[in-house]
This record gives sequence, C-alpha cells and structure tokens, in this order.
Amino acid sequence: MRKPRALKPGDRIAIVAPASPFARDEFDRGVAELTRLGFAPAYDESVFATESAYLAGSAELRATSFMKYWNDPSVSALIAVRGGYGSVHMLPLLDPPTLVRAPKLFIGYSDNTSLLSWLTCQCGMTALHGPMLERRLSRGSDGYDESSFMALVQGGSGLALSPDGLLVLHDGEAAGPLYGGTLTQLTASLGTPYAFDPPAGSILFIEDVNERPYKIDRMLTQLYLSGVLSRASALVFGEMRSCDEPDGRVTARGVIQRFVNGFRGPVVFGFPSGHTAGPCWTVPLGVNVRLVTRPHPSLVIEEAPVE
Repeated sequence: MRKPRALKPGDRIAIVAPASPFARDEFDRGVAELTRLGFAPAYDESVFATESAYLAGSAELRATSFMKYWNDPSVSALIAVRGGYGSVHMLPLLDPPTLVRAPKLFIGYSDNTSLLSWLTCQCGMTALHGPMLERRLSRGSDGYDESSFMALVQGGSGLALSPDGLLVLHDGEAAGPLYGGTLTQLTASLGTPYAFDPPAGSILFIEDVNERPYKIDRMLTQLYLSGVLSRASALVFGEMRSCDEPDGRVTARGVIQRFVNGFRGPVVFGFPSGHTAGPCWTVPLGVNVRLVTRPHPSLVIEEAPVE
C-alpha cells in the first residue's frame, strides 16, 4: 500500500465536495474546527456549486477540483464536506497513475465510500474512514472523536480503539488489513470496474444508516454471494443507526447476528464510525489491524496509515 505523509501542524487540508451540497453554516463551523486543530483549510468557490438539487456541481467540476488539490504540492490531505450521493460519478474522471505517484490522505465516509473503496482496493493507497465537516467537525466534540482523528492523521501505529458499547457477536481474534465503509456503496460497486474487492484475510468494516433490516439482509447476501464475506477474517459492524423496524420486532443487529452464524472469525457490532448517534471515530483503511474480543472488544491499529 502506498502511504501519504503524516500531517503536522500548519499543513493545508483541501476541502472538497465529491457528492451532495451542504449547509453553509455547517461548512463554516467545520472550517473553524480544522483551524482550531492546527491545520490550514483550503478551498475555492467550486465547492459551493450545485446541480440537480442533490449534486455539488457537475461530475466534471467535482473531479477537476479533486485532482487540482491532489496535484497541489502545498496540500497535504483532502477531506469531504459531506456525503449524500454522487461521488461515484467522479471515478471514471480521476487519473489513477497521477494519484498513486503522489499519495495524499483522503478522509470521509457515507457516499464517499465509493472513493475510499476505490482508492484503497483499486489504487492501493491508504485512507481514513472518519469525520467530514457537516454534522461532525462542525459540531466539535459532540460530532467526532478528536483523539482517534488526530492520532491517525499523524501516525497511529499501536493505537487501541475500544469505544464503549461494542458488542461481541462472535468470539475470537484475527489480524489483517482493514477495508470497508458504508454497505450501500460497497454493494453498489459490485459488477463495475470499481468494485469493492478486498484481498483474502481482510477485516471488513461495514456500516450504514436508515436502511430497513430486509435491505441489510439483501446487501449482506450480495456481499456473501460475490465472495467478499467468505474471504474475510473478521467483521466489524458499525452502529447501523435507524436500521431497525419502527416497532422494534426486527432489528439490524438481529439480522446480522443470524447472518454471521457459522462465520469462522470474530464479529463485533456497534463500532462508532460513520453514521453514528454520537461522536464519529476515525479508522484507517488499507492497513493491518487486529480485532480482539477478550478481555474486551478492541480494534488495534498495528500499522500506521501515514508515514
């Protein structure tokens, strides 16, 4: 895996909008938070573009902005404003050889899983599944976990992530490179040139929001039939916020528990990264980690995502 340079105080972080438009007040507060953390936010007016109400400008505009900042030697990392929909439009317009020649850290989640998955699985670069500006950095400690974010943009090897509320669905211990993101985008990529295709022995991180249990079942079945789940050594599920039926009779956790019966490796549920009810934690993608369930569940970062 190609690794970007670790961030240091004063580094410029470019703010990009690969998917949907956003609220300006959320953007401004997110910019202020990046500044408080010691970084220098960079953006231009194209980030505020809109098209068709649900897109942050045309695919060409979004891809051009992304590549402009990636090619700018004064920029050390790129962070997404929000998810929504549309990052997949950019993939045919990005230039992999250019990206790989000068790796940079990309940070995001939700719809930006399309980019995270492609950068890690297809381009062979590390990335961070972590807080964006809208509703996360913009809300300070209520929106994101500063400790995991700062540790991983600056290094993070040896970090043990043990958030409260992790549930063990299948006991055990496993090590391997971590890949994944939002389930909807992972399954939508299958059958395309940009398919989610982690190597055998990987640990998969899977999360989503506002998807009914039968849809969770359908998407996990698709990952299973495609061979992705059977190659995994362990599974880490997110909180799956608002994925239960309103009456509570069928839950996402229940669907997942039934689905992983017989899975040979450890499985945990409730890791707070992505669409979380509380602060969003940061996890590294494309690097070696270890999932342990005893004496308490923990994701140990064995390899830094930056150098």
